[in-house]
Amino acid sequence: MMNDYVVETINDILNEFIVGFHGPKESMFSNLFNIGLYEGGVWKIRVELPDAYPYKSPSIRFVNKILHPNVDETSGSVCLDVINQSWSPMFDLLNIFEVFLPQLLLYPNPSHPLNRDAASLMMKDRKQYDQKVKEFCELYAKKEDIMKPTAGEETDDDEDVTDEETCSSDDEIDGRAYP
Repeated sequence: MMNDYVVETINDILNEFIVGFHGPKESMFSNLFNIGLYEGGVWKIRVELPDAYPYKSPSIRFVNKILHPNVDETSGSVCLDVINQSWSPMFDLLNIFEVFLPQLLLYPNPSHPLNRDAASLMMKDRKQYDQKVKEFCELYAKKEDIMKPTAGEETDDDEDVTDEETCSSDDEIDGRAYP
């Protein structure tokens, strides 16, 4: 099912693995809305399947850095309702990698951020935000680095934060921005 992806198990455990995920390509509407920022980037996505999978959602997090309002800058966990709140056994990993994650990157939601600094910058200075995203892609999401060990990459039983309580529902975003 995941033949089009680079997949590497963690500690030879079949329910924990890293998937190479390519940023979504621009669509014909991307230039109108300036949303093709992640194209060309490649990220390691750590996937942990719970014992109750597919009835319980997998834990998903970015391993290498990404600048995005709905991705925690420290843990890499994602704020995505379909994974955190409305998961269905009808979904599978292909849905995550071919629909849910590309949609997350193409259409960030700064109103419910995990990364308040990115959300604030996006809302206050979209041009600077776009430039920072491109810089992060160039620095941390290179294709040649996709399956190399990442400095500080955790492969033990660290706890991912991907439940509905992690997504902010505050309407206000603090005023901090990236320098």
